[in-house]
Amino acid sequence: MYLVVIIVIMDWYSRYVLARRLSNTLDADFCVEALEEALKKDKPDIFNTDQGSQFTGKAFTKLLEKHGIKISMDGKGSYRDNLFIERLWRTVKYEEVYLKAYQNGKDARIGISAYFRFYNTARPHQALGYRTPEDVFTSTHFEEPEKGVIESLTPGTIDTAGHYLNLVPLLS
Repeated sequence: MYLVVIIVIMDWYSRYVLARRLSNTLDADFCVEALEEALKKDKPDIFNTDQGSQFTGKAFTKLLEKHGIKISMDGKGSYRDNLFIERLWRTVKYEEVYLKAYQNGKDARIGISAYFRFYNTARPHQALGYRTPEDVFTSTHFEEPEKGVIESLTPGTIDTAGHYLNLVPLLS
């Protein structure tokens, strides 16, 4: 068995995975790299996270503060706070990880990366009206008046991103 740590940064409304990283350590560097990648694609008003040391450390929180993003942390042991990510982990495990017998980290990285491309661009979601996360993410428009305050959102949501670490045992 090979253990891989995965971080995903997801737009909650569209379920679009903005960034993901795999690591065989629990250090914060790969989490900061994923955050930097995600912020190039979108900047949420609020960023939801669990209370892991990777996300409460200075490097991670300072990057969010630098971009003017409010930080929301889940309550201890409160699975409902990160329901979208927990559902994603279940999907990744049952549609990818448990079906493959990864022999090493390289195989896991290749397989899981391919799965996330499929997840974003080709896998329809019932909750999204059988559209893909990419379709919903790229079709959401914000109407901003001259004063910079959002008057309405199409199709009507608050922009929130979240990320979590998941320890995935890869069967070998």
